[in-house]
Amino acid sequence: MKKILAMALCLVMLVSCAAFAAAEGTLSICSPNSDGLLSIIPIFEEKTGIKVSVESLGTGDCMKRIESESAQEFGTFDLMYGGSLANYVANKDLFQDYVSPEDGNLMDAYKNTRGYCTNYTIDGSVLLVNKDLLAEMDIEVTGYADLLQPELVGKIVSADPSSSSSAFCQLTNMLLAMGGYEEDAAWEYVHNLFVGEQVAITSSSSAVYKGVYNGEYAVGLTYEDPCVTLIKDGATNIEVIYPVEGTVFLPAQIGIVKNAKNVEEAKAFVDFMLSEEAQIFLAENTTSRNVREVVYTNDVMAPLSDIYLIYEDSDYVIEHTSDLKEKVLDIMMDM
Repeated sequence: MKKILAMALCLVMLVSCAAFAAAEGTLSICSPNSDGLLSIIPIFEEKTGIKVSVESLGTGDCMKRIESESAQEFGTFDLMYGGSLANYVANKDLFQDYVSPEDGNLMDAYKNTRGYCTNYTIDGSVLLVNKDLLAEMDIEVTGYADLLQPELVGKIVSADPSSSSSAFCQLTNMLLAMGGYEEDAAWEYVHNLFVGEQVAITSSSSAVYKGVYNGEYAVGLTYEDPCVTLIKDGATNIEVIYPVEGTVFLPAQIGIVKNAKNVEEAKAFVDFMLSEEAQIFLAENTTSRNVREVVYTNDVMAPLSDIYLIYEDSDYVIEHTSDLKEKVLDIMMDM
């Protein structure tokens, strides 16, 4: 009996020591994320006691830094926080497999099926409309089909789908919503939109939503986050439209670096980001969306339950990215 008690006491001490070690741990993160998404890190630190250092770099630069140190025993970064699925697929050898115990609580479409990267938030392709200009034209826009109205010729703006990631996501959303990636009818729609409606092509994605907000264009092919931010900051002349034909929300990823020094701390961060507390925080306090079914209040963003969702075939899009870009570039040459 004494031996059993002694063993139990040792076990308790080991667990306590492990918890204390975690509380005293550190975590080094590389991230392309905005200040809004980074604002959750102090909450993680307070909850776990883990001290976090963050280096803010673009997605490509994060990958390059991690790759440049991949031959070392330990790299500078333990974890990459942010970036698209395509970037992680292209660099999957840089990350180690980890499926969080919280993964089972996520919506089915956003569960971890690859191992080396975890979905933690989603952002959707949307149409941004200038309400004043549409009122002057006496027309309504509810989805992609409405963009072919003659009143909108020369009044629609997009970034270049062959070079802008957000515009490319809009293209694949459009193709899927209008029939499918390989369907002639979907590509005919793309031609009729870009060529027939004389869509203006900007040099950057930010020029799209800014152009609609400033009244230069009536409709912008863009993405949700910056549009909702404008409205949250007081813009009243614009409205976010989720196409009635369907909206694709694509996930952003977290990945634990293969040669991470602080693996347990990195796992703790992944677990926390999928927790109910973190998912509610994102849904209520940022312009990012939750991947877990949580109850929250956000007066600026429409609930996902009010939006007709369609789901991208990520494997197909990643495999055929070059072909899709080449095809849309050919169409744009006719403009």
